[in-house]
Amino acid sequence: MTAQIITTLISDLADDFRAPQFLWQVGTVVVCFLLAWQLSRVLRRLFSHGESTHGVMRLGVESFSRVLSPALNMVFLLIGEAILGRWQHTHLLTLLFPIIGSLAIIRFGFYVVRKTFSRDGQIGNFLAIFEKLFAGLVWVGVVLHFTGLWPDVFQALDDIVLPIGKNKVSLLNILQASISVVLTMVIALWASAALEARLMLLPSMHSSLKVVLSRVGRALLILVAILVSLTFVGIDLTVLSVFGGALGVGLGFGLQKITSSYVSGFIILLDRSMSIGDMITVDKFNGTVTQINTRYTVLKGFDGAESVIPNEMLVSSPVQNFSLTDRSVVMTTDLIVSYQTDLEAILPLLIEATAKVDRVAQDPAPAAYLMKFGADGLELRVAFWIPDPENGRTGVLSNVNRALWQVIQEHKIDLPYPQRVVTLVSPGATNTPIVPPVR
Repeated sequence: MTAQIITTLISDLADDFRAPQFLWQVGTVVVCFLLAWQLSRVLRRLFSHGESTHGVMRLGVESFSRVLSPALNMVFLLIGEAILGRWQHTHLLTLLFPIIGSLAIIRFGFYVVRKTFSRDGQIGNFLAIFEKLFAGLVWVGVVLHFTGLWPDVFQALDDIVLPIGKNKVSLLNILQASISVVLTMVIALWASAALEARLMLLPSMHSSLKVVLSRVGRALLILVAILVSLTFVGIDLTVLSVFGGALGVGLGFGLQKITSSYVSGFIILLDRSMSIGDMITVDKFNGTVTQINTRYTVLKGFDGAESVIPNEMLVSSPVQNFSLTDRSVVMTTDLIVSYQTDLEAILPLLIEATAKVDRVAQDPAPAAYLMKFGADGLELRVAFWIPDPENGRTGVLSNVNRALWQVIQEHKIDLPYPQRVVTLVSPGATNTPIVPPVR
């Protein structure tokens, strides 16, 4: 049977090749390929125009652009076969169609998997192995299609029966159920990733609301995928009522902390007390919020270290948010000058030097204060605001101190050294203070 199918296919192609009309098939294939190539270039530019430079988005665009060419080839080959088939045989187009279609399926599978599971545009080893395995299975299916072995393979798998409890299930049913579950879950995760990417591009929506909608949409899509896959497998959905009750009891007693963190994550996002980019301090942790997930929040400290904070802690503990209503923060630096310093002349110079430093806000303007009459001199404080503390504060403080030091050097402002009177007490000696020499 298999040899007869292959022989018939080769014989049909040989007959077409000897006929003059074969050139029409070749010309149709060439025209279809050129049209698909040109149109895919145009669509690729449209997809990539204005796209985010984020790794995952860029990888998704590149992967989908590779799907365009074989997909358009399929469309044009179908049109060409429908038109040319009115006057002659189209065995060449019939042969190319499953090959091009398989290539489109492989590339579309790569696109979905990369959009769903890639991290920061990087393809892991497991993902690369999965792509090779998927491509190999598709090409095996193409070979089985051309050789006509599909019915025999299906029958062989259906004849293998495995006992599961009191029932017997064929290997074919198990494979079909597994494929349906995997496909529905991957499609749900891909749809949730696409929804999240689309929501993050909306400039008018609050960042917390974007995260809430993406998390809720992801949960709903996964729930629908589970229900659909269970229906495909043949499991009665009424069984889920008993399972849901047992799961609720387990969550209530054994997973209180985890459940509390999940609920707290939605509370944080809904009440907008915190959003991505805020600078917060909770317990002994401080930094910038880089991620708000359903179970935990990631803080990136000013030293670059990342802390994973359970959402329950952010709800039950006091949180200091430095950028809830205003992202600007105030910074100060202190210095001591001698009592002979003319404050009315030096304070404006300190303010002017601070205002010239990059990243120092002009409104509110920097200010200089006399804080205290100290034992060693007049204690001054220079205060200034920075509008972008997420870009670091140590560098700005260093630049301000350098600007103040330049003013001190140029105007020869005296910075007094601490001086103390030391009295040596010994038997039979008078209490004579020893005063250090004046420098």
